[in-house]
Amino acid sequence: MTGTATRYLYLVRHGEASPDESGLTEAGRRQATLLGRRLRDIPLTAVHHGPLPRAEQTARLIGDQLKSVPLHVSEAAGDYVPHLPERAELPAESADFHLRFLAGASDEERKHGPELARRALDLFTGAVDGEQDRHELVVTHNFLVAWLVRDAMHAPKWRWLGLNHCNAALTVIRYAPGRPASVLLSNDMRHLPTELRWTGFPPELHI
Repeated sequence: MTGTATRYLYLVRHGEASPDESGLTEAGRRQATLLGRRLRDIPLTAVHHGPLPRAEQTARLIGDQLKSVPLHVSEAAGDYVPHLPERAELPAESADFHLRFLAGASDEERKHGPELARRALDLFTGAVDGEQDRHELVVTHNFLVAWLVRDAMHAPKWRWLGLNHCNAALTVIRYAPGRPASVLLSNDMRHLPTELRWTGFPPELHI
């Protein structure tokens, strides 16, 4: 998108979900509330969220801490596989690992995921028209955060794989007119106490 004002895109993976993914755990609800408090002073114009309960509940808890910021449900902010690479796209040393991971993708994900990913780029990225900078929050899932970070870095399409984000961690991308996108924050958890950090990551990756 070609625009005349800067977009600041705030990306959040939903809070910790229950094992059946029907909603948030108590820890997940605390994570969302604390993130909402961190965002209170940001002049957000909208909160977009995916349709699944864990994203919707996270968005509402964040919204409870904000001042009359509208919430919008968006299929493009949902949980889907944004790009399924062919073996030739992948580094030889990691191709088998990534292809095993993607083997479980459903036929529906393979059909609709790439289209939703393109729609997310259209909706959420790029500079904006007008004189006012725009600040928007997208409450989504790990795959879409990774996809948008990959795009901001002009990395190959397959490179969303392996970019992991914790529950309720904050990533911020700036889209200024006439300039490349800038990742200002990535996987930032400073608003969370130690016991609420690194959920959603395997234990061996906790730092």
